[in-house]
Amino acid sequence: MATTCKAALISALVFLAACATTSDSGDKPRDGYFFVGGRYIDTDKGPMMARQMYVEYHLPAVQTHPYPIVMIHGAAQTGTNFTGTPDGRKGWAQFFVERGYAVYVVDQPARGRSAYLDSLGPNIRFSAAQLEQRFTAHEKHNLWPQAKLHTQWPGTGQRGDPTFDQFYASQVQYIGVNAVTQELNRDAGAALLDKIGPAIVMTHSQSGAIGWPIADARPKLVKGIIAAEPSGPPFADAVFSTNPSRLWGVTDIPMTYNPPITEAKQLSVVQQATADGPNLERCRLQAEPARKLTNLVGIPVLILASESSYHAVYDHCTSKYLAQAGVPNSFVRLEDVGIRGNGHMLMIEKNNLEIADFIEKWVAKSVR
Repeated sequence: MATTCKAALISALVFLAACATTSDSGDKPRDGYFFVGGRYIDTDKGPMMARQMYVEYHLPAVQTHPYPIVMIHGAAQTGTNFTGTPDGRKGWAQFFVERGYAVYVVDQPARGRSAYLDSLGPNIRFSAAQLEQRFTAHEKHNLWPQAKLHTQWPGTGQRGDPTFDQFYASQVQYIGVNAVTQELNRDAGAALLDKIGPAIVMTHSQSGAIGWPIADARPKLVKGIIAAEPSGPPFADAVFSTNPSRLWGVTDIPMTYNPPITEAKQLSVVQQATADGPNLERCRLQAEPARKLTNLVGIPVLILASESSYHAVYDHCTSKYLAQAGVPNSFVRLEDVGIRGNGHMLMIEKNNLEIADFIEKWVAKSVR
């Protein structure tokens, strides 16, 4: 009897301690990290873990929105894109936490704090000149018609400027095979949603082609997709080359279509005879009747294009392709809502919080 009473007392104390911990932690924001996915792979040095994804979480004192936001960076970047700016200002992660959202910021598998293993594929890295020409000082190079409209980079955007040097210091190597990157992130992203539950997926650039397969793998757990200048356009590159790419439409890896297909070449592709407007890419779409991306149907989607980015040439094609495939979406050119002068790295430019505010208002209205 004494043993039974002692066990009951211990159980009660453990329960009370758990309640106290929950109450205390709810009074203030919480931050931490964990890893998802990953498996051991045999190497000549013994078993090593690969494919895991680092996840950093930021939880508000009071979560006022039911769904957290998962922020996934683009090529050569890490989660630091969202947790601050190179000139020391507030990032999108802090903005959304202050608005009552739980936020999860990742480093893609084999990138940053998610360890790389040689067998996953070759690594490449951007040069400083590439960043100046495409991201930070493209108004000085005019490699596409809209480039001259850039005004929002905080600094000169060139080597030797402290903000640029901080930005370039943050750049890392990344796997140079898009299909491998998308597969790794689809699996790790699905594992993350299995752990945290339903969420909004925010992507940028390269990770645009990651958000779609995560939603395809976990359609019930993706409550919205915010695609800031997502990887595109469908079926072939634009601006810097015309190489075939994203042969599954918006990805380089299989997606679920109806009627079903087993190979990308089963998609019949036609290119617009004329572009939708001046200085725009002629979009490649499906020949009608178009197959539908059935697992993405019903998920609210926001696609953002900046005024001066090279994505201004072709992001409308991604929007048109999704709509044709049965996925209605909101395509917004930022200049059309009064947000001017942005380049591709919109989350760290001078007006980054103005853009975050626009996104938050869309989420409040569109995600249920």
